[in-house]
Amino acid sequence: MYAILDIETTGGKFNEEGITEIAIYKYDGHQIIDQFISLINPEREIQEFVVKLTGINNTMLRNAPKFYEVAKRIIEITQDCILIAHNASFDYRILRTEFNRLGYDYKKNTLCTVTLSKRLIKDAPSYSLGKLCRYMGIPVTDRHRANGDAFATVKLFKLLLDKDTDKEIITQSVKYFDNRHEKQQIIRILDKLPETQGVFYIHNQEGNIIFIGRGSNLKHEVNKQFLKKTTKAERILKRVFEVTYEETGNPLLTRLKYHLDLESVRPKYNIIRKRKNTGKDFNNPNFIIIDKGRIPEENAVILIENNEVIGYTFTNLAFQEHQIDILKSMLTPIENKELAKIIIKNYLLRNKVHKIVRLNDELPDNNYYFSGTE
Repeated sequence: MYAILDIETTGGKFNEEGITEIAIYKYDGHQIIDQFISLINPEREIQEFVVKLTGINNTMLRNAPKFYEVAKRIIEITQDCILIAHNASFDYRILRTEFNRLGYDYKKNTLCTVTLSKRLIKDAPSYSLGKLCRYMGIPVTDRHRANGDAFATVKLFKLLLDKDTDKEIITQSVKYFDNRHEKQQIIRILDKLPETQGVFYIHNQEGNIIFIGRGSNLKHEVNKQFLKKTTKAERILKRVFEVTYEETGNPLLTRLKYHLDLESVRPKYNIIRKRKNTGKDFNNPNFIIIDKGRIPEENAVILIENNEVIGYTFTNLAFQEHQIDILKSMLTPIENKELAKIIIKNYLLRNKVHKIVRLNDELPDNNYYFSGTE
């Protein structure tokens, strides 16, 4: 059962708005079975721009019921219903604020037709209610009045129900007041993550990377990120849809990949600090760093040539003389060579790797061979 509503407010500071008009249609998925429409006396002034938008002024509301006089009716008509609105977070917040003023904890599962429309009507030029209805051929009367907008939302929701033949998207899109969907989603995400070293990428519903993290245990690091109580962490948690990852096998490659990806992707919720350049080249212009791979029989390899970081790869091949060309063909190239050099130099100043192999560059045609370890 659904309670499809629209609310007009006074405008003003966040959580200080008052309701001026409300319309609720109780909908069983096939037809409207009940309705409640009323002006509300907000007991506060209406912002001038809102008067111009809705046509509702304080004179019209002087004899209208106050919210506490209609609160019981709102509870009754929305009982056992999912609350639906176009931009449901706004209407739900306003309702909760009004009920909180009465000392009543009003909790409802909600469903937003903006979110649904973005998933089911992907080619729409706009997702505002008026433009979306026009695009879908849904007639709208009394725009920016609660009754007109709520009734248009009923028609839009009916169309969305028809488009979602398996009802899978609608089921997934319900926002439960106890956050059960989010909790289940987090469990599913964590279950897919390995307990290995690497870099992880948090994606929003549109697939965009909004945060990059790293650690020696991917599952532990992602879980720790989700448990943080900072404002930024809570915003990330609200927007997470998927977490992907890349295993790296060792701390150097983790650090290298993390900072290179930060610089190229520049996710919304990461702080990107400028890396300092020591101004010195490597002691040897041509060498290979060999370190732990992702599995026991594998090596991670980074090639430095002419004091530039060329690329990295993972291989379990035995390194023999004159095999540098084979190695080069396997490399994942690094484009931001200056940043990669800074990261590797800073790391080697304070940390050890499994092996560094110098390359003799005196042979013709770049046919390097290994001449020992540093």
